[in-house]
Amino acid sequence: MNPLIRPFEILLLEDEPADAHLVSIALKDARVHCRLHHQLDGRDGLDFLHRKPPHENAPRPDLILLDLNMPRMNGHEFLNAIKAEPALCDIPVVVLTTSEVQRDVEASFKLGAAGYITKPVDIQQFSAAIAQLSDYWFVLTRLPGEKKS
Repeated sequence: MNPLIRPFEILLLEDEPADAHLVSIALKDARVHCRLHHQLDGRDGLDFLHRKPPHENAPRPDLILLDLNMPRMNGHEFLNAIKAEPALCDIPVVVLTTSEVQRDVEASFKLGAAGYITKPVDIQQFSAAIAQLSDYWFVLTRLPGEKKS
């Protein structure tokens, strides 16, 4: 890992503390060089993205990991909201949820999700899924302004 490369900014929208902790562990296990910003639902996520108090200095995320089942504003409502905003619509969103319901998968992609991962209970399997996600988003995909090595 090159220490000169800035960490990837990841916004996690997850209302379950145990699941948020699992994501944090999986990112560490997968050795993803990132800063994880956790919000509890879609409304808090929009406040973060719009840099509303207390998020005035929030970074623009390179990736959003999105649970579907959250209070106040669920994942599909959040996805619909950011994909309608020109300043936010290009941020890749990967749905990270326990739902295996086909209509949830289809609706997520119709709304602009870049990926859909079903959270398994097994931490090693989950870490492997996060490592694959990391390889795709953070190795094959360059951030704006980065030079190819």
